[in-house]
Amino acid sequence: MEDRKVLVGISEMKKYFPVKKTKLFQKERLNVKANDGITLDIFEGETVGLVGESGCGKSTFGRVLLQLYPQTSGRTMYYGRTIEEFHPKYIEELLKNIKHEIHKHHMLEEERLKLEDDIKKSPNNYDVIYNLQEKRKKSKELFLDITNIIGGFIIDEDVEKVAKYFLEEYRAKLQIVKLKNSLDTAKQKELVKLNRQLDEQKEIINLNRKLINEEKRRFDKNPKFDEYEKNLDIGINLAKLEYNEIRVLRKDLQIIFQDPYSSLNPKMTVGQIIGEGLMAHGFFKKNDDKMQNYVMNVMEDCGLSGYMLHRYPHQFSGGQRQRIGIARALALKPKFVVCDEAVSALDVSIQSQIINLLLDLKEKEELTYLFISHDLSVVKYISDRIGVMYLGNIVELADTEQIFSNPLHPYTEALMSAIPTTDNKLEEAILLEGDIPSPIKPPKGCKFHTRCPKCMDICKKVTPEFIEYEEGHFVACHLRTK
Repeated sequence: MEDRKVLVGISEMKKYFPVKKTKLFQKERLNVKANDGITLDIFEGETVGLVGESGCGKSTFGRVLLQLYPQTSGRTMYYGRTIEEFHPKYIEELLKNIKHEIHKHHMLEEERLKLEDDIKKSPNNYDVIYNLQEKRKKSKELFLDITNIIGGFIIDEDVEKVAKYFLEEYRAKLQIVKLKNSLDTAKQKELVKLNRQLDEQKEIINLNRKLINEEKRRFDKNPKFDEYEKNLDIGINLAKLEYNEIRVLRKDLQIIFQDPYSSLNPKMTVGQIIGEGLMAHGFFKKNDDKMQNYVMNVMEDCGLSGYMLHRYPHQFSGGQRQRIGIARALALKPKFVVCDEAVSALDVSIQSQIINLLLDLKEKEELTYLFISHDLSVVKYISDRIGVMYLGNIVELADTEQIFSNPLHPYTEALMSAIPTTDNKLEEAILLEGDIPSPIKPPKGCKFHTRCPKCMDICKKVTPEFIEYEEGHFVACHLRTK
């Protein structure tokens, strides 16, 4: 498989919604486990389709990915911009508390090793296996949080010393960003002072980088240090951003909503709906004549005539309203777009128009899509890869052709067998008994085992790992454990 650049990297994402207590003295804290440990890489320029039954957490996943809902745990790394240009606050917090964070990681590792010893003594103790899986995930997440920033220095006993150099470098880079922003609006006599301050901050960066490189020489030919240095990462962890920070990235990460009727403000004209985000993100100032021309061009690109600029949503058909939603999202020149069942509310003839429009715009604007849908035929047409979701987990992920020709998970097989066809040679549809279990108290082990025709004893106890069974083909099923 050719090397492709990851745009969004999701690791063990969880989103739990707390449930209100039903009894006064209820001790058990219940949550709706909408997303329960999702791992997925989305590459630049591709379309990833996401399918599954209603209520399985597809739409929630799309919104959590964009941080419209804050995620409960896990990592969501965005590579459309870098920490070098963005300088998020969580880096400063980690560097200030580096000793404490490393100690936390050591404690998790000790607990993990203890659980591994317990499994050797009783290999069929499924509770211990589950606890070990959870401990590994927490330890790995914290380890990556640390090594993404300081790399191999995680093994340094005097790590606080080098963390100060990283912190000084971080603060100087942040100051440079602020000074450069001030340069744009500075008067002539202020420019000399600002340029002098810029030079001072650059000197601080060079000094601290020199000190960091000197510290690295202490670990020459240290294989562990070299291994952990590879974890240095310039991506931005969206899950750790504050509200004001994620707002800045909103223009890069957009969403096309499912309902073209309720997602548009009935009191605003099309021009106002599309232009609202442009003004919020500083593309144009209020009453700027250039904005109207820009909005009209975006409308034309999305199949809407410019003369419709001053019309209200109720004056449009369903397909036209969805085009307005697409225009609103794409006006900000995003890099990544979540299409949340963007065609499910439209009739078939209009669906094909909207899908072709999305494909044309993807090619023209170099977009990346997460396309959420119930309709397998639509997903097959538009997607490069397809993920199959069941009760908050992605159970299978592969190229579109592989998913349809060689499904590995029993749930995927059932979905594929349910597609209407005129081919009489195909096997009968696999009928799944029962309803999808409650996300408040999902079954232990594999969540699909209550409906799976191939269920084994281990399926009822242990959650299967999400592994790469074949090249580019990932699955979470004990039947496919190597």
